[in-house]
Amino acid sequence: MKTLFLLRHAKSSWDDPDLKDFERPLSNRGITDVPAMAERYLARHQEVGCIISSPAVRAKTTAKLLAENIDYPVGDIGSNPELYFAGTGMFLKAASLLDEVHDSAMLVGHNPAITEFVNAMSDAEIDNIPTCGIVELSLPIDSWSEIALGIATLQHFDYPKKSDSDDSE
Repeated sequence: MKTLFLLRHAKSSWDDPDLKDFERPLSNRGITDVPAMAERYLARHQEVGCIISSPAVRAKTTAKLLAENIDYPVGDIGSNPELYFAGTGMFLKAASLLDEVHDSAMLVGHNPAITEFVNAMSDAEIDNIPTCGIVELSLPIDSWSEIALGIATLQHFDYPKKSDSDDSE
C-alpha cells in the first residue's frame, strides 16, 4: 500500500505584472496558509517519505514552507520540471518514478492539473482544489511503478478555508 499526497501551491502574488508566471512568489496569504495547513496535516499524524515539487517559485516556496513546518528536511525536497504546467499524464509519470523506499510521497504542483489528476486517480468529483489544498490518496500497490489511473481511494481533502463542518470530501 502506498500513499500519495498532492499539494497545490499556496496563493501567489500578482503584485508585479512584469514577472513571468514561473517567477511569481507567494502572496502574504499564501505564506500564512502554509503553516496552518502543515499544522492540520500533522494533526492527522501523517508523515511523508519524500516531497517532489514543480520548480516554479510559488510551488518551491510552498514545498519549503511545508517541509519546515512538518520537520521534513528542506534539502531533501526534489524538483521535477514536468510538474510545471503538467497534465494528468505527467503527474502519473512523476508518481511512477518515485523511489520505492518511500511508502508515502507528496507532489507539489499547479491547477488545473492537480484537480484533474486527483479525479482521474480516484472516484473523487472535486471541482477545484484550492490554493494550498492537500489531498491524500491511498493506492493498492506495492511499487510506485504499478500506479495507474482509477485505482486510488480518496482518504482526505483539506484546504485553508475548509471548516470542520464541511463534508465535501
